[in-house]
Amino acid sequence: MRQALLAFALALALAGPALAADRVTGKAFATRSEVIAPHGMVATSQPLATQIGLDVLKKGGSALDAAIAANAALGLMEPTGSGIGGDLFAIVWDARTQKLYGYNGSGRSPKSLTLEWFAEHGYSDIPPTGPLPVSVPGCVDAWFALHEKFGRLPMKDLLAPTVRYAREGFPVSELIAYYWQRSVPRLSKYPGFKEQFTRDGAGPAKGQRWTNPNLADTLEALGKGGRDAFYKGRIAKIIGDYMKANDGFLSAEDLAAHHGEWVEPLSTNYRGYEVWELPPNGQGVAALAMLNILEGYDFGKIGFGSVEHVHLFTEAKKLAFADRAQYFADPAFAQLPLKGLLSKDYAAQRRQLIGETAARSVDAGHPPLDDGDTIYLTTADKDGNMVSLIQSNYRGMGSGMAPTGLGFILQDRGEMFVLKPGHPNSFAPGKRPFHTIIPAFVTKAGKPWLSFGVMGGAMQPQGHVQIVMNLIDFGMNLQEAGDAPRIQHDGSTEPTGQATAMRDGGEINLETGYSWETVRGLMQRGHKVTYADGPYGGYQAIAWDEKNKVWIGASEGRKDGQAAGY
Repeated sequence: MRQALLAFALALALAGPALAADRVTGKAFATRSEVIAPHGMVATSQPLATQIGLDVLKKGGSALDAAIAANAALGLMEPTGSGIGGDLFAIVWDARTQKLYGYNGSGRSPKSLTLEWFAEHGYSDIPPTGPLPVSVPGCVDAWFALHEKFGRLPMKDLLAPTVRYAREGFPVSELIAYYWQRSVPRLSKYPGFKEQFTRDGAGPAKGQRWTNPNLADTLEALGKGGRDAFYKGRIAKIIGDYMKANDGFLSAEDLAAHHGEWVEPLSTNYRGYEVWELPPNGQGVAALAMLNILEGYDFGKIGFGSVEHVHLFTEAKKLAFADRAQYFADPAFAQLPLKGLLSKDYAAQRRQLIGETAARSVDAGHPPLDDGDTIYLTTADKDGNMVSLIQSNYRGMGSGMAPTGLGFILQDRGEMFVLKPGHPNSFAPGKRPFHTIIPAFVTKAGKPWLSFGVMGGAMQPQGHVQIVMNLIDFGMNLQEAGDAPRIQHDGSTEPTGQATAMRDGGEINLETGYSWETVRGLMQRGHKVTYADGPYGGYQAIAWDEKNKVWIGASEGRKDGQAAGY
């Protein structure tokens, strides 16, 4: 192990900061400049999707219209992270009411499947692929609910560009081709996948034009028939029949009963900025809890990338994630101590547990009870509306279950349940699983400042905290905040809630760009430092510059994406 760590440290030392080019401005790790525009902005992980969203804005569409159009395109162009077989969460700033709105578009487990069934059939965990982890897809319902409140253009017009690309073909971009090809060997055994998501048994190569006429037909049906075309019509019947024929439990009745929920975003104040997340069953509260703990340290005197910076971040993450594993679940099935988890007093108590060396064992705390693979995109329009939207099939291309002739894959989000009776996130019929996908938003003095997200499983709350710290504590601009080398702590407090404590200290995955001095200092404090291949998430952001009255956009240098404005 020690030899591996030393080899890793040497590689970091030789590599130095990750440089896109020799730049005369900005940080050494910046890949490009921010995008600045006066009227509107779209930032997604695929340039063609960004351009579709931008065209919608130019035609008079709202930020929400642009978000739906871009999300539809990503379901076609980036099925490795999204699609209408998955779930969706969104935070919307409405300029007319000067208020934030949240939508939880996550689906529930099949009502005919029980915890007892898993026990009787010898399961200790829900498998990651196949029919058993499939839950109701919430994306389409979320589109129509959000559109009813904030949309301007007809839904069929928003879906039309994706329908056209699905029929005519689009060139697959580099990173998406890489992940698509990796998914094919795992998922080709499931009915409908090979027929609809491979050509001659292989995924597409970079630059290859890809068509999906089945998805085009499905989207056209949604444009004509609305949400009920998906949840109560022919599509629902095809899904139900397909699942029944392949030993699944999701039924047409489960789809017909689905509804998403409008929810109140939650916030914490971090050095004068209000950082907003959605409540569970998502994991956004973990990011707020981390910020509450870290607020007790003066990062004006702690340099970015230093041993102290990485150490304090990692230890705060361990504490917040121990609580995440213990308490986060569908609030319809469990009493969640949200006020306690977000209280500054509780953060101060947890902060006292952070020492000079790495904690090997971290238990969940006891907050006071209250009284009562993924894509991220963001958009902003000329009227000041902003959308922070995240959408996913989970685990890249989802369950692998691709209903006959529909052109999309059903999600495997049900894998996130635990098969442990009495746990808040224990499997139950008609229940929403713990969710990793979280959009974020930041306001200052009650005014919108930043819409952003960092996709990627357990990296998401860690990424949210790093972006906020990079902007507020370390003074980076919007693009630099996303390009800066990242930290990911990987411990035993898994998103499924299988463990509520960490017993081995976990590992710190440090991205290229951290110095040998930092690696060595962390090792001396008892941390395990390793290299990891690409778990650092994907970032998009839009900020409002109140002084100059312009939008500022940034896009993830680790993805294929683009921020663009007009």
